[in-house]
Amino acid sequence: MEVIVRRKPPASQLLISSLKNYIEVTKPRSVFLLVFTSLVTMFLAAQGITQPPTFWIKAILAIILACSGVNAVSCYVDRDLDAGMERTRRRPIPSGRIYPASKALYWGLAQFIIALAIAWTINLYAFACILLGMFGYIGVYSLWLKRKTPWNIILGGFSGGLPALFGWVAVAGQLGITPVLISILVVLWIPNHIWNLAIYYKDDYRRVNVPMLPVVCHPKTTLLYILLTVVFMVAVSMAIYFSGNFGQLYFWTAVVSGAVILAGNLYLYFHYENKKAWFLYKLSSPYLFLLFLGMFLDRAI
Repeated sequence: MEVIVRRKPPASQLLISSLKNYIEVTKPRSVFLLVFTSLVTMFLAAQGITQPPTFWIKAILAIILACSGVNAVSCYVDRDLDAGMERTRRRPIPSGRIYPASKALYWGLAQFIIALAIAWTINLYAFACILLGMFGYIGVYSLWLKRKTPWNIILGGFSGGLPALFGWVAVAGQLGITPVLISILVVLWIPNHIWNLAIYYKDDYRRVNVPMLPVVCHPKTTLLYILLTVVFMVAVSMAIYFSGNFGQLYFWTAVVSGAVILAGNLYLYFHYENKKAWFLYKLSSPYLFLLFLGMFLDRAI
């Protein structure tokens, strides 16, 4: 009888695999988009303000670690939900690739504490943005509202706009109407992003008893609320044009991208289909990226 001996993978391979798992638990695609909004507002605020290279290293490192750390902690908090949902059961914690789950918690908290320490050396506004980000996403949204109310995204989504606000206040050291509007824009973007995802995966959310709006409301009702938030979002994107004294490049970026995202959600409202909701979910991130890219290029050119 032939005996099959399985060789243990080399230590280097195990290390690389482990690193991939710990990076994955931070949701790097989400981190990229949030950090990009922060980098753009840093650039906008820096017009006429000179900061040493060490400042930029500190500010960028702080926002990366903050977003990464908060995401890792949220994966720990939601580990039971992730294990019960088809969409998320392959993530590092529910799949057992990170075990015990507390390792992800410590990994996230370590990053967040370092981010807080760095932000403290920048200014009080920057420190407050980082602290409120953790409080809003983990405390208000994940631990309190997510499992209790269909308005969890609306009431707990303010943390999504804080990276953009962080970028501005870290450089300028003060608030202003333009950075506040940019932050509000991101907050208004979140329902369109999350609710379209929840429409497509509403059975998943129902299975784990998370009362997302598409789970507890008729599809038409959900789509109407999405439409309303998209209308406000596009309106705020135009208000940013006037308050920030942007040029034609940003103006047409906001007009065209806003028209596309509004038309898509309007079409979904009258021709509801799960696959179309999934498409609009996938479209929402490029919309936000293009809008912030438009802000950056408008100023740079």
